[in-house]
Amino acid sequence: MRSAAIERNTKETQIRGSLKIEGKGRYEITTGIRFFDHMLELFAKHGGFDLKIDARGDLDVDQHHTVEDVGIVLGQLFAKALGDRKGINRAGYFVLPMDETLAVLAVDLGGRPALVYKDLVKVRLVGDLQTELCEDFFSGFTVHAGANLHAKVLYGRSNHHKIEAIFKCFARAMKYAASKDARLKDQLPSTKGLL
Repeated sequence: MRSAAIERNTKETQIRGSLKIEGKGRYEITTGIRFFDHMLELFAKHGGFDLKIDARGDLDVDQHHTVEDVGIVLGQLFAKALGDRKGINRAGYFVLPMDETLAVLAVDLGGRPALVYKDLVKVRLVGDLQTELCEDFFSGFTVHAGANLHAKVLYGRSNHHKIEAIFKCFARAMKYAASKDARLKDQLPSTKGLL
C-alpha cells in the first residue's frame, strides 16, 4: 500500500494530512471552509483515495493561506506516497459532464511542475469558498507533487458545477496516473531513465 503522512506548520497554517493511494474513498476533511472540504471529500471518493486533512489556518485574515497550503500538503503527500514512481501510468485525463457543465483535466506526474487553469467561474464566492483560490490550490499541488496539470471548463452555467466538475476530473485523472501497470512495475515511465 502506497501511503504517506505529512505535518506542515507555518505561522499562517498548521496542517496534518495522510493519504493512501490504494484506498477505498474514505475521508476526514476539516479546513474551516465547508465548500473546500466538500471538494476534497469528492476528490477522495472519486479517486478511491483514503485522505485525511486537518487544517487550521488564519481564516480571520483570508482563506488564501489555508487553501494554497492544503494544495501544497496534498502535493507532498502524493510525492511521498508515489516514491520512485516506478511502474506508474504517469499521465491521466478525464472528461466529465456535470449537468450543463463540461470539464476536462489532464495530469502528468513526470516531475516537471506546470499549471494551466481555466474554470470560467464568474463569481467571487461559491458557498463559502473564495473561487479565485482554486487556482492557488492547484498551483501548490503541482509544484509539490512534481505534476503538470491542465484544467479547463469548456462551458457551463452553474459556478458550483464548474468547480465540482474540475475536482471530479482531478480525482479520476490522478487515479489513473498514480495507478501501477504490472507489466512495467520495475521501470520508470520515461525514456530518460529519470523523472
